[in-house]
Amino acid sequence: MDQASDFVVATRTALAQLTALAVQYSFSVIGALILLVLGWLVAGLLSRWVYNGLSRISGIDATLSQFFSNIVRYAALILVVVMVLGQFGVQTASILAALGAIGLAVGLALQGTLQNIAAGIMLLVLRPFRVGETIETGAVTGTIVDVGLFATELKTAEGVYRLAPNSTLWNVPITNYSRLASRRHEITISIGADENVDVTESKLIKLAAADKRVLKSPAPAAFISDFDAGSAKITLRYWIGSKQWWDVSRDMTKAVKLAFGKEPETEAPQSSEEVTV
Repeated sequence: MDQASDFVVATRTALAQLTALAVQYSFSVIGALILLVLGWLVAGLLSRWVYNGLSRISGIDATLSQFFSNIVRYAALILVVVMVLGQFGVQTASILAALGAIGLAVGLALQGTLQNIAAGIMLLVLRPFRVGETIETGAVTGTIVDVGLFATELKTAEGVYRLAPNSTLWNVPITNYSRLASRRHEITISIGADENVDVTESKLIKLAAADKRVLKSPAPAAFISDFDAGSAKITLRYWIGSKQWWDVSRDMTKAVKLAFGKEPETEAPQSSEEVTV
């Protein structure tokens, strides 16, 4: 009988303790669930506010707006998780220290990737080039297809796809052939000592003025760019709209060749503004 009584007492004591624990932690569980739901909603709301706010700023790319909105969202969710763990008596200071150590380790492991992200953010903010523009750097030349956080996609003049890490584009000088509305082009020809300089210059200017695609302002100009005892070099300088630069420069080079009948002294470079005839 004594053993049965002891068992009943122990059972009642255990049930009482379990009931107390259930009551105690039920509030913690309910509070944690409420925090998770509210935190999820608040994180989404903050993310949308950041995205909409950045989207209204002129010059901020949509990719950059999405990137910062995601950072705010994940930061809010991490804070919510830390608060939920605190509801159960977990030392949040140690959790934050562990997260800091993990972040440092990940940052060191992904140093190159983070460098590309930083460069991508600067490229998206400062916009030295945009989609559709043609650029040239020390390592890559082509037309911009897409600018991402990690890399930039380009299409070369030969129709070849090229992917350039953002860090290689940010740390070097960039030549943008499409950014400005107009570009200058020059054609140089050689004449003999017996040929009239004024007549040659006038003929070159008339050739440029005859093409409606050549800009009237600044006006085309022709001048002696070099000379020696037996010949002189006459340069025709004129301006073209950037979008028509390639077509007009090729057509004008051909027109000068047909008008003067002179063989090119050097082959026209692909990316240079000067063409020698």
